[in-house]
Amino acid sequence: MRLIRAADTREAAALAASEIASTCRSAVTERGVAIIAVSGGETPWRMLERLRSLDLPWQRLYVAQVDERVAPRGDPRRNLARLEQTLVTDGPLPRDHLLSMPVEADDLEVAAADYQRRLEALAGRPLVLDLVQLGLGADGHTASLVPGDPVLDVVDRDVAISRKYQGLPRMTLTLPALDRARRRLWLVTGAAKAARAAELLAGKAAIDAPALRVTRAEAALIADDAALALATADPSRE
Repeated sequence: MRLIRAADTREAAALAASEIASTCRSAVTERGVAIIAVSGGETPWRMLERLRSLDLPWQRLYVAQVDERVAPRGDPRRNLARLEQTLVTDGPLPRDHLLSMPVEADDLEVAAADYQRRLEALAGRPLVLDLVQLGLGADGHTASLVPGDPVLDVVDRDVAISRKYQGLPRMTLTLPALDRARRRLWLVTGAAKAARAAELLAGKAAIDAPALRVTRAEAALIADDAALALATADPSRE
């Protein structure tokens, strides 16, 4: 895993945007299209605000969701409204290139399968995304893959429904989808994540940390000084 150190959350967001932009340009050059998946959170929102200002082939770029809470449209707990506002309304991404998870469907299992097929139509079958941007929870979760959830053991689907976490079930990319992506970009900031970030770098943890089940191949961790406070690996800036 490659470590990229940032002084603070603002720099971490800018570095992450630069990494994503580089991946997207390469994907469009090599395959004619770029398909990425992003997570929610305050630092990722800053990352996307930075990304939208960069010179990219936006007509050939598609943005999917790593996960989404099962809640009605407009619910403030969902990520979609912020994604739409940042990348589409205030940004250059074509509206139909934002691939939102269909969490308002009556049958969520069918909706998850439909979403997988939608992604496969763009990124091939089996699904191979160009990049997935991941966060890291204080409990070691990533995407909506949380400790003890049966969705961690799903190997035959790339999109699945988790059990309730913090009051709501989630639709999420599964471990096979994350592992199959060409690149994984971890964005971790803040002192509250320091213990988990150290474990991610070390590749081992004292707790059941789903994040450590994600392959370390072609992976980079962008973290700020606060998140790296407990890291024993050399946190040299790249």
